[in-house]
Amino acid sequence: MMAGAGDIDAGGGPARHIPVLLDEVLAAVSPAPGKRIVDGTFGAGGYTRAFLAAGASVVGIDRDPDAIAAGRDMVAAAGGRLELVHGRFSQLDVFAGGPVDAVVLDIGVSSMQLDQGGRGFSFRQDGPLDMRMGQAGPSAADVVNSVKAGDLTRIFGLLGEERHAGRIARMIERRRDTRPFERTLELADAIETTVGRNPKDRIHPATRVFQALRIYVNDELGELAQALLAAERALKPGGRLAVVTFHSLEDRIVKTFLADRSGRSGGGSRHLPQVAAVVPVFERPDAVVAASETEAERNPRARSAKLRAATRTAAPARSGSLADFGLPRLPDLHSTSER
Repeated sequence: MMAGAGDIDAGGGPARHIPVLLDEVLAAVSPAPGKRIVDGTFGAGGYTRAFLAAGASVVGIDRDPDAIAAGRDMVAAAGGRLELVHGRFSQLDVFAGGPVDAVVLDIGVSSMQLDQGGRGFSFRQDGPLDMRMGQAGPSAADVVNSVKAGDLTRIFGLLGEERHAGRIARMIERRRDTRPFERTLELADAIETTVGRNPKDRIHPATRVFQALRIYVNDELGELAQALLAAERALKPGGRLAVVTFHSLEDRIVKTFLADRSGRSGGGSRHLPQVAAVVPVFERPDAVVAASETEAERNPRARSAKLRAATRTAAPARSGSLADFGLPRLPDLHSTSER
């Protein structure tokens, strides 16, 4: 997985919130009066605002209590057509309160979170090494200061594709024995000192490590996989699923899920016993959509964005587990953190 441009640009500096692929998402879900849509990643409300303007009703979900608090004025102005829920989108079928016409997910960190130095997502402004979207549980500092070097190497290598993962992990293990990492700039500067920086490099040498820590701390890949299964349960026949991703691990999970659920993940060998065909729960996915050059220039976060969408069939939801998604095997967050 290469760190996506959305993660790289947004991972460092402040940016005004601009909904990515907004026109394409609107075309994918066709919001209209009488339709109920789950916005599983409410954030600053960019998608929700557009859905409401088209006359739809929305259930907006966010694990960040700050996002829910900031959306209260939107709830008041929506005339009963907007419900905000503080929770994880992996439980969206529970929060939906019944079958819905569309589920929309915009995966990753929000620009609103990145702009707040106190949240610890950005290394271009100093802040506590936090990164917790839900503001609860083990933080990035807990991980950096307690997880053994071998496990840190796996986290940085698998979730950030950091080629210096081992060197960085060993540096962290040596340094934290005398002075634990507590601030974002402490870690970023230490990484730059360890691996150096080529003036021609487009991104800071700490970018991929910060991305990997954020994904790990928030279990973003596991949450995405669970959310896809929840969307399958929540959508009514003919309902639409639309997911915007920003790097290859996320996109691969969505692509694998839709291929499997639409019966396009490949057949068995002719030499093996034949089994009954599985009824697709999604129709053939739409062609993947990327941002136009115009949008990418206007909103750098959109440069690596991909939209995948598909239509729910009338078939019953299938059972599923995280094992179906081929997620990378990583140490358990709560068992590795000592604080």
